[in-house]
Amino acid sequence: MKRWVYIFKIFSNFNRVSIVKLLMGKKPMTVSDISDELHISLASTSKHLIILDRLDVLNSTGRAGHVFYEINRNMPKDIKKVIDIFLS
Repeated sequence: MKRWVYIFKIFSNFNRVSIVKLLMGKKPMTVSDISDELHISLASTSKHLIILDRLDVLNSTGRAGHVFYEINRNMPKDIKKVIDIFLS
């Protein structure tokens, strides 16, 4: 039960939901790309990405001096269900 509360708490933030929606079906994006697209600060974007990355919603890859984020296609099944239900 605690895990579900935590998952719903994570997805109760509009910016985090917007980040997941943005990255679904898109190529990997940097923090700057996401920040510019959603019109939120770099600091805020970075904090949201860290939270989503820790929950295994995102994969992050460093290359060419940048960190690129994309949807983790192998995310935990319970989180995938939440995304499929509420974000599709």
